[in-house]
Amino acid sequence: MQTVRQIATEIVAREGGFVDDPDDPGGATKYGVTIHTMRRLGLDLSCDGVINSVDVRMLSKSQAVDIFEQHYFEQPRLDLLPRELQASVFDMYVNAGSNAVKILQRLLRDMGFAVVVDGVVGPKTAQACRNAADPEPNALRDAYGVARRNYYFRMADHRPASRKYARTRAGGKGGWIRRAEEFLSPNYHLSDAEFQARVAGWV
Repeated sequence: MQTVRQIATEIVAREGGFVDDPDDPGGATKYGVTIHTMRRLGLDLSCDGVINSVDVRMLSKSQAVDIFEQHYFEQPRLDLLPRELQASVFDMYVNAGSNAVKILQRLLRDMGFAVVVDGVVGPKTAQACRNAADPEPNALRDAYGVARRNYYFRMADHRPASRKYARTRAGGKGGWIRRAEEFLSPNYHLSDAEFQARVAGWV
């Protein structure tokens, strides 16, 4: 089983270098760490009293890994979740903040568990996950992966500017969808035909 730091290192590698896409609400980003996160944490790397894109560009991979490990895994208490689920929820937390936990909580509610959809991993959410993961934890991991993929699709449905993250210019699966499917068993991956049918209504 991977360590948290190994998972965080893989997330940093997946996120890539500096980008400042006007269609991305996250703004200037490097290794998945947004300028908003750096401002929230007070990371003035240039020591000029202002946290801007210069500071984002200065961020190192090891600093990004530290941020993810501390603020996106330990602080939201993802360690309370079943081990098989942690990597996917962690990866989604980096991508979508507390929405990653809300997706899980909505899934648990759909499964009949009485949890509050508040984006916080507390004792009730953790216990519901353990119950849902017994006896087949990979089934819960796959259910979460599908719910995560559907979240991305819905975002793109309602925000046309985000569709480029779900579908490539060539018409194939975009980064969001491929990212979700990295944590899914192969038999739950969408075929090319299924993907095309799902996005057929997009301009």
